[in-house]
Amino acid sequence: MDKEELLQQVRNLAAENLISKEELTRAYDEAFGKKIDLAITKKPGITKILYYIGGAIVFLGIAILIWQNWSTLSVATKIIATLGSGIAAYIVGVLFGRYEKLDPVGQAFYLISALVTPIGLYVVFDNAGFDVGSHGTQSLISGILFGTYLLSFVVFRKNIFTIFSIIFGTWLFFAFTSFLIGGKPHFDELNFFEYRALTTGLVYILLGYSFSKNEKHPLTGPLYGFGILGFLGAALALGGWEPNQNIFWELIYPGLVLGVIFLSVYLKSKAFLTFGSIYLMVYILKITAEYFTDSLGWPLALALAGLALIAIGYFSFYLNRKYLSSKNTKNI
Repeated sequence: MDKEELLQQVRNLAAENLISKEELTRAYDEAFGKKIDLAITKKPGITKILYYIGGAIVFLGIAILIWQNWSTLSVATKIIATLGSGIAAYIVGVLFGRYEKLDPVGQAFYLISALVTPIGLYVVFDNAGFDVGSHGTQSLISGILFGTYLLSFVVFRKNIFTIFSIIFGTWLFFAFTSFLIGGKPHFDELNFFEYRALTTGLVYILLGYSFSKNEKHPLTGPLYGFGILGFLGAALALGGWEPNQNIFWELIYPGLVLGVIFLSVYLKSKAFLTFGSIYLMVYILKITAEYFTDSLGWPLALALAGLALIAIGYFSFYLNRKYLSSKNTKNI
């Protein structure tokens, strides 16, 4: 097979959605020996899953040990058992990560570090006299963790650090904004939380979209899922409930949900379609209970809501079958 025949075959496979641009790029890079973070670009096998489960069990063992012996352990022992264990696990992860075959084991140790280190920092700040329950102290702890794992990603270029950076960055965002604005007299903290959840969901969606174009694309699906869940859930909550409903959010909410559903086709995202359809159903039930049970009667209102839900279900099924049921749909 000459070069032109090979290229034509690639064109045919691409036209039939049997091969993606990312797969071609990855194959080209592998041919020239470029390292790719296999732990995130391939679906984890049973061995890797066992590594992570083992790491989580190690974390539970350390946490239970500290909890059972908290009153008898000295301050130094508490710090060594928590923060020391987290740092040691991180170092072991770095050492294992230098070897490709041992890299999955190293990532399990990174998981142990990410779970244990926050406890260690809480112990350090608590014994230093800080109020660990305050938003200021939580901002310091989450800021240290976020900076550590973001710098780790810059240095080692391992995508597992991207996950930790997103998690601790989210914690930092909520803690620091609460430190700046929360606790003021007559301040509606629930409403403030809902707006922050809305913002966080939108940021997750944008991150998912940006990751869809590079080697981090396996993170796109989870980010879309959590992003849509937070964004539409917060927007629905902002609408409130009669008699304290927010008319602005109740009026724009159908547009937001329908926009998400139609974006699912463009982004080929089942998360957008699934959560968009579910939230549209919830919205219809909410509006029906708020405004139509008295005027139409509860039985008739339920019947109309049921017909609407059936229509939404069929519409979602149609979109999924026509546009998203492809072997190469990446963003689940």
